[in-house]
Amino acid sequence: MKFGVGAGIGLFLAIIGLKNAGVVVDNPATLVGLGDVSSMPVMLSAVGFAIMAILDKRGIPGSIIIGILAVSLIAWITGVSSIDGVVGSVPPAVHAFSMDFSLIATAGFIGVAFAFLFVDFFDTAGTLTSVANLTGKVGKDGNVEGIGRAVLADSAATTVGALVGTSNTTSYIESGAGVKEGGKTGLTAVTVAVLFAICLFLAPLAQSIPAFATAPALVFVATFFLKNLRDIEWDDVSEYAPAVLAAVLMPLTFSIAHGIALGFIAYVVIKALSGRHGDLNAGSIVIGALSVLYYIF
Repeated sequence: MKFGVGAGIGLFLAIIGLKNAGVVVDNPATLVGLGDVSSMPVMLSAVGFAIMAILDKRGIPGSIIIGILAVSLIAWITGVSSIDGVVGSVPPAVHAFSMDFSLIATAGFIGVAFAFLFVDFFDTAGTLTSVANLTGKVGKDGNVEGIGRAVLADSAATTVGALVGTSNTTSYIESGAGVKEGGKTGLTAVTVAVLFAICLFLAPLAQSIPAFATAPALVFVATFFLKNLRDIEWDDVSEYAPAVLAAVLMPLTFSIAHGIALGFIAYVVIKALSGRHGDLNAGSIVIGALSVLYYIF
């Protein structure tokens, strides 16, 4: 399931990247379809992807950021995209500490809180497990090294972020880009945090980076995550069936949490009814049960 979740997150990144690039578009007849591959955004995205793969193969550091900047410069020079400026104003913190506890004991609030907890927990669990697997931080027993500290940091960020009025501050799967470049310590995350803080003052410049320039980075990182598939136990259908189901459902439902939840439900049911109930542990059963409760209520 861990390998399936990792691959699913890769597929999830891929569909986001292909959508942002204009390669995958909405099609009422078939749900999705192929975009205009002759358009400049799509062609520039293809150039960006090629630059990243070629530079990475040649061992040149910074292949992803070089690809993004190269595509952005071409887009700005050719007029496909425009550059708005360099310095922007500091965004107002009008929602900081604007809390209302009047509904905290109501059934509606409890239901919403559980739904948020469910989605955030499974998104974080999938992200941490997948990134840890790519960095070699998963032991032979399948446990993630230092997972307690990682979850504590994620929980603290979520809480503080909510207090100051931001959207959910949580572990992000794009960390795979940093891992791909060789970053495997907390210093990578601190560096990214500092750069994000600087972007508060350079918002127009940051927003001038076109979506089709960053799209190939998502697809390129996705190819890195898909190597998880090779480690799935393909000789045991009770292992690979729920793992593949979880992987496929993530991009198709556009949700990491739904993919994990439905995958674990399938995992528990298949293991229990195929005579392999001995493979189930308390964690798998609890996750499967919570997933069922989530969809019922």
